[in-house]
Amino acid sequence: MLAPVRDTGCDGVDFCGGCNGSGGRVETSHMNDLVARCTHLFPSLHQGWFALPLRLIVGYGFMEHGFAKLARGPDAFIGILHALGMPAPALLAWATILVELLGGLAVLVGAFIPLASVPMAAVLFVAIVTVHLPNGFSSIKLEAVTAAGAHFGPPGYETDLLYLAGLAALVLGGSGPLAVDRLVVRPKAMARNAARQ
Repeated sequence: MLAPVRDTGCDGVDFCGGCNGSGGRVETSHMNDLVARCTHLFPSLHQGWFALPLRLIVGYGFMEHGFAKLARGPDAFIGILHALGMPAPALLAWATILVELLGGLAVLVGAFIPLASVPMAAVLFVAIVTVHLPNGFSSIKLEAVTAAGAHFGPPGYETDLLYLAGLAALVLGGSGPLAVDRLVVRPKAMARNAARQ
């Protein structure tokens, strides 16, 4: 039976196998060895750093969709909403574009994510129900590859669910480091604590 990884006080990174701090080897399972190596690489990485890549992809993704609608002209998106039978297509088109641009920016910079995520989630749910649900789960449906390139079928709701999961993780886990929320919330909390003392 293999011995578990134990804390040896080694402050170096040992990529050859287990390090016991004095140049000797410690028998470890492969998984425990991998975990030990990773913790040596990032010893001070705070758990909140998970939020940074989520903010970057979710925020940028939403903003890109909003910019795409503006670049094609809002009338094109209004026409799509009208064809789907949505009520007040012009109002909904502009509301969607603003939610994608402003909500995406809020997520990107880490500002007011719990508040911004509500209309963003609503846009995603509407997209699932009105467009993507009939196409099934998969967002990538390779139909053929020709001399002109790859040809894909209509996307399913997979990407919408990934965006929803990213928003949920940010709401539940916080906006993480390098977020505007930390600049606003921390000074207010510090001022409240000082006033109580």
